[in-house]
Amino acid sequence: MNDGLRLGRTLETLLPCAEILIVDHQSTDSTRGVAREYGARIVDAGNLASAIHYLDLARHDWIFCIEPGESLTEGLQATLFEWSALQNRSATNGAGGRSAFSVLVREQTAERWLDLPAPEIRLVPRSWNLWHGRLPAYEASAIALEGELLRFDVP
Repeated sequence: MNDGLRLGRTLETLLPCAEILIVDHQSTDSTRGVAREYGARIVDAGNLASAIHYLDLARHDWIFCIEPGESLTEGLQATLFEWSALQNRSATNGAGGRSAFSVLVREQTAERWLDLPAPEIRLVPRSWNLWHGRLPAYEASAIALEGELLRFDVP
């Protein structure tokens, strides 16, 4: 909601993603306009309490969850491009697992960048049913992806 000032930087880094789905919580700023500039599909959050509903709206089998104010590093982008190519080959060969994937998060503070202590689950199959609010819940068996997710301080 009302993250138009930070959303462009986030969307700029989502080159590996085949689809961008924005869940908007009644923004009154430039959020929707910025999302449209990047070709995102926008859905209203409405009164839905569960993130699982939004998985049904996605057109692909894998979902990368990201918040406004976060960005993929070039290393994470490269990893996601490689991962996607492997998934496409596995799909044609009938293979492919359904594990979740985690990423390291670095958070900007007023003083410095902090490395968060544990990777966060961000890439999940459409069938994922473990959620902690708007993001996937922790799963010990998640596979860590190379690269980092940057979380920027409030503008």
